[in-house]
Amino acid sequence: MRRYVLQNDRLDKHAEMLVRVEGDADETKHFEVVSQEGWKAAQKHVLQKMLDSEAEASSPETRFKTRMSPENYEFHIVRTALLGDRMAYVIDVTPKRNEERLFEGQIWIDAQDYAMVRVEGKPAKNPSFWTRSVHFVHTYQKSGPFWFPASTESVTEVRIFGETNLTIQYFDYTPNSQQAPETASAARQGGLTP
Repeated sequence: MRRYVLQNDRLDKHAEMLVRVEGDADETKHFEVVSQEGWKAAQKHVLQKMLDSEAEASSPETRFKTRMSPENYEFHIVRTALLGDRMAYVIDVTPKRNEERLFEGQIWIDAQDYAMVRVEGKPAKNPSFWTRSVHFVHTYQKSGPFWFPASTESVTEVRIFGETNLTIQYFDYTPNSQQAPETASAARQGGLTP
């Protein structure tokens, strides 16, 4: 499950969307909007387009062109850093092509598990004339032996509209398409704080 929260203080606008995400064996993602509230234009023209774009990007062909690999990026270790209570390698990431689905920034790799635990940066290519800048931070958390996405926070400076903040919270990971009881309850009540 994911909760998308979009906020534009300049326009005093707010939108939320609760989304169920399922993945095929080949990791292609499918999205189902469970509930939505607030700014209708943002739901339709921002959040829904994000879901469509991510579904398209999750196809095996597109994932190959955007995955974190030497074919797509140059990597340079910068330093080690403590992230929470775990040591991580901080690596500068530079895209080899100027494409919207690639990014420029840094990644943090857990020194014990060698898992990606944080990504911070900006798109390699500006997504739109209307977008002046985008900065994002994507974090992961460990659950048992696995690392899962925990949150994404982004700040987008848009011409005319000003600064828009987007937060995505990821929760209720369940294997084999089994819906957790708290997810069903959240869907009925219109929300769940992870």
